Formats: sequence, C-alpha cells, structure tokens
Amino acid sequence: MDMKEAPAKGLEIDVARLVQAHQAGLWRYLRALGCEPALAEDLTQDTFVSVLKKPFEQYNEAATAGYLRRVAHNLFISHQRRAGKVIAVDNLEEFENTWSEWVADDSGDELVSMLKECFTGLTERARLALSLRFRDKATRARIAEALEITEHGAKNLMQRAKKQLRECIEGKISE
Repeated sequence: MDMKEAPAKGLEIDVARLVQAHQAGLWRYLRALGCEPALAEDLTQDTFVSVLKKPFEQYNEAATAGYLRRVAHNLFISHQRRAGKVIAVDNLEEFENTWSEWVADDSGDELVSMLKECFTGLTERARLALSLRFRDKATRARIAEALEITEHGAKNLMQRAKKQLRECIEGKISE
C-alpha cells in the first residue's frame, strides 16, 4: 500500500502519520478493554487495514481517534464472540467517556506518565505487590508469601494501593 491513499473526496491521507499518531492510543484502548497484549497488537494493525480499505475522510484528530477506537472495539467484540468469550466492559458508553476524559491526547502517553509518577508515591511494599500482580502475573498467595503477609493482607494492600493510584491520577487530571 502506498504511503498516501486517496479517500472519497480526493483528500490524501498520510497513512504513516495516521498510524504514528494513533497506534499507541489504540493499543492502550484495547488493553483497557481487556485485550491481551499480542491480540491488542494484532487488532490495532487490523483496525488500520480495515479503515484504509474503504473510503475514509479525516475531519479532525478527535473524530479520527474516536472512529478508530470504534472500529477497534468492534474487531475486539468479533474476536471475543468467535472465541466464545464474554466481553469485559459492562457499560461501553461510560468506558468511552472515562477514556476520553482521562486520555486527553488520544495516545495515553500523558496518562502513563502520570501513572508512573503516582506509582513512585506508593510505599515500597505496595509497589512490589502491584508489580508482582500486574507485571509478573503472580497469584495473591505468591504475593502474600513474598511480602510475608496473609493472602487477605495482600488483597487489602493491593486494593489500597490501587485506590491511592486512582486518586492520585484523578487529582492530576483535575489540575
């Protein structure tokens, strides 16, 4: 495919710029929906292929990002249905509104930066617990063992840490 494609009304779309501007945001959006990393990569690529196969007109960045998210979401739903899996998001409209509110630049870079900053504000034990859980996919029993606490204690520690992260990020967003 050429780097520029002609959509319906004769306007040219710079495909490389489109991908560069929206790829990270689409991948993060799919991950937030509950998509596994490798599948998110595949569906991100499939989104661009699907969008560029038919006439596509860019109005502005926000409209383009919203359209790409909708296509990606539909591809994810189709994949989940074919796999016989349940969709993880209960209220898509609420999810979309929160995504739009929290991810102002559509890539999520600013939000990731805020998360990293907020993460450093947690206690060492809380950072370790969340790292074991979300980076290493450790069970609650393994986390409890590593921290020398009960499983219930590990659960409470992670709940408090996630609440602290959420409040920190919400505070930064409202600034």
